[in-house]
Amino acid sequence: ISDTDQWKALQAHVGAIHKTHLRDLMADADRCKAMTAEFEGIYLDYARQQATTETIDKLFKLAEAAKLKEKIEKMFNGDKINSTENRSVLHVALRAPRDAVIHSDGVNVVPEVWAVIDKIKQFSETFRSGSWVGATGKPLTNVVSVGIGGSFLGPLFVHTALQTDPEAAESAKGRQLRFLANVDPVDVARSIKGLDPETTLVVIVSKTFTTAETMLNARTIKEWIVSSLGPQAVSKHMIAVSTNLKLVKEFGIDPNNAFGFWDWVGGRYSVCSAVGVLPLSLQYGFPIVQKFLEGASSIDNHFRTSSFEKNLPVLLGLLSVWNVSFLGYPARAILPYSQALEKLAPHIQQLSMESNGKGVSIDGVRLPYEAGEIDFGEPGTNGQHSFYQLIHQGRVIPCDFIGVIKSQQPVYLKGETVSNHDELMSNFFAQPDALAYGKTPEQLRSENVSENLIPHKTFQGNRPSLSFLLSSLSAYEIGQLLAIYEHRIAVQGFIWGINSFDQWGVELGKSLASQVRKQLHASRMEGKPVEGFNPSSASLLARY
Repeated sequence: ISDTDQWKALQAHVGAIHKTHLRDLMADADRCKAMTAEFEGIYLDYARQQATTETIDKLFKLAEAAKLKEKIEKMFNGDKINSTENRSVLHVALRAPRDAVIHSDGVNVVPEVWAVIDKIKQFSETFRSGSWVGATGKPLTNVVSVGIGGSFLGPLFVHTALQTDPEAAESAKGRQLRFLANVDPVDVARSIKGLDPETTLVVIVSKTFTTAETMLNARTIKEWIVSSLGPQAVSKHMIAVSTNLKLVKEFGIDPNNAFGFWDWVGGRYSVCSAVGVLPLSLQYGFPIVQKFLEGASSIDNHFRTSSFEKNLPVLLGLLSVWNVSFLGYPARAILPYSQALEKLAPHIQQLSMESNGKGVSIDGVRLPYEAGEIDFGEPGTNGQHSFYQLIHQGRVIPCDFIGVIKSQQPVYLKGETVSNHDELMSNFFAQPDALAYGKTPEQLRSENVSENLIPHKTFQGNRPSLSFLLSSLSAYEIGQLLAIYEHRIAVQGFIWGINSFDQWGVELGKSLASQVRKQLHASRMEGKPVEGFNPSSASLLARY
């Protein structure tokens, strides 16, 4: 893509942008109005990007050169766009309407998806009604979902966002959902603290049922159940999300209580499969989770059919490419002004950095430009008291500000100037302007700031951000937000010409860990010395 005229035109355009300041760009009312887009009550304002309408036009031309429309269609059509693993990429099928037709290998996968959804609906209703009982005849009210990476970060984000939604909270009364991901035994202790095996159901999430960390945690939790209730309790207290029915059965789980998913779902894109839908339905009931799926589906449709000028994921993806590859900003801060979205940034970290953290093109050629970005974030206003100092006066980091018009938990105190939510949102509106406009030495002098403090109190400004305003934060909007980020990340990968759907970078560490595991076993069980490692690793292992 970097050999195209469209890429070179953007490179040449950077100089013109460096001559501008957001202070001046923001004075242009027509530009500000043009740099907005809206879909179903989600309002995007990207006027505070270091860009003009000309920049956006050039980015649309780049999208054309990269065949973006074609690549989006290929994804929805089930083409094997994950070429290194020879797989379709069809997380959109997980939330498609029942009558949709989406093919992989010539087969419409939608009926298969709905067969699993119907099974989850039925199981969750049986479970929640109290007619599914544990080994001692008691109904189960606690769920521990055991899985790592995509099997945990996405579902945890959705769970955390739903916890304080009034409708979802009402449905979850008297129930607990916990996640166990890390192989660290401390995480096991935390996830079962205060729980009684008698009233606990454990969901083991592993496609192959071989993931090292997850299966060790599964055996550890199984031991906790068996030691309290006996070996026959496993089938009553453990279920699985897996496609390996043979290993599920050997583990002691009834294969009828295994919920499948498919090779065309990558882990980090799997929250809308049984991986997320099962534990979330057990906690909140299927009707709430269905609204979440419908929200994601609405964005899928918008992404596929809307013109680029109005297409939220496309606009966001192109702006990220502009910031990373042309303006040279390697990071992006995700700043939701909503505590309910506190687990959004950790999920997007994986979604983005595992998808686009690549150094070669889809054809295996070393990239001559930077791709991928460092994602991090924290809810506002907590982040303001943490890392905003660097964003305001240190490095330039483009920011995503996410605000919600209607609070999940409104509070109005008598005698206060504004409600608690308005206090929060005052910061949501102020911070992007502070970043864009900054504060000049002249302004400081007019405020009689002493000369020696002026350099310290000067804000350069001209720091890009964009703002999302959501009407509310129910299950539907949470689904929309998830899908916007999923597709935005795909757009970036499609432009960069990389494979956003494999993750070979996670393999090497895993294979080296197996050598260490063998050494630890040999040293502990047979007293063997540490051998075959470099001097640094050998001395660290010996000390351990």
